[in-house]
Amino acid sequence: MKNCVFTGAAVAIVTPMNEDGSINFDALGRLIDFNIDNGTDAIVICGTTGESSTMTDEEHIECIRYAVEKVAKRVPVIAGTGSNHTEYAVNLSKKAQELGADALLCVTPYYNKTSQAGLVAHFTAIANAVTIPIILYSVPSRTGVNITPETCVELSKIENIVAIKEASGNISQIAKIAAMCGDDLAIYSGNDDQIVPVMSLGGKGVISVLSNCMPFETHEICQLCLDGDFKTANEKFLRLLDFANTLFCDVNPIPVKEALNYMGFEAGPCRLPLVEMNDKNKELLKESMRKLSIIK
Repeated sequence: MKNCVFTGAAVAIVTPMNEDGSINFDALGRLIDFNIDNGTDAIVICGTTGESSTMTDEEHIECIRYAVEKVAKRVPVIAGTGSNHTEYAVNLSKKAQELGADALLCVTPYYNKTSQAGLVAHFTAIANAVTIPIILYSVPSRTGVNITPETCVELSKIENIVAIKEASGNISQIAKIAAMCGDDLAIYSGNDDQIVPVMSLGGKGVISVLSNCMPFETHEICQLCLDGDFKTANEKFLRLLDFANTLFCDVNPIPVKEALNYMGFEAGPCRLPLVEMNDKNKELLKESMRKLSIIK
């Protein structure tokens, strides 16, 4: 069995911004500590929830550097280094390894997409350039390309490709990946509303937006699944389902940053082209949070 980096709940952490759009590293540090203090099993820095697509190269590298130093080996740090330009992804992945990241999260190429053979070539090039573990990221609703189970089998033959963040929403596909890859490719749910279903198929946890706001509860659900207590896990999971879904009432990460602002974490605004939620969705989000006593 390969080292799958972590089991449980990893937070796809937001990147707090100041009002002028610069990165608020103090707020990022507080959010990292809040998550680790409340049971988060790994920190994903510069993922898509972290607005990595709007960062300059210097900001991306500085965020990874900051997270590695702030976490200080308390949990694994997983750096988002994916790109639709293979050479760029290779160079960023090498830099993340140099900075001390424990693993990489690499999204499929977007817009130019590529074929399944192209995916194999793309991820192989990244894997050959580094020695740390790689988690593939399949999110076809965002990128326009899906990693098929057959391609997962091919990629799982590469030693340091150890897992996939599966956010297709297709449970049948996830089951097929589990059946075909077995212990050669760990599966993490990429959707908070599918934590228990994915883990019931053998998934090792979740890479979570929900964990930004509810790290203890998300970790607890995953741990219950890992312990085989799916009945209790499902009860707790269903209690949080409305809030988990409401965090996607607008384009991610707009709602989760709004929620964190309500909680006092100074997540700030998103960078353009993402804009502020409308008043209707703000009230929907607040009501969902009040039901769970996250805010008064």
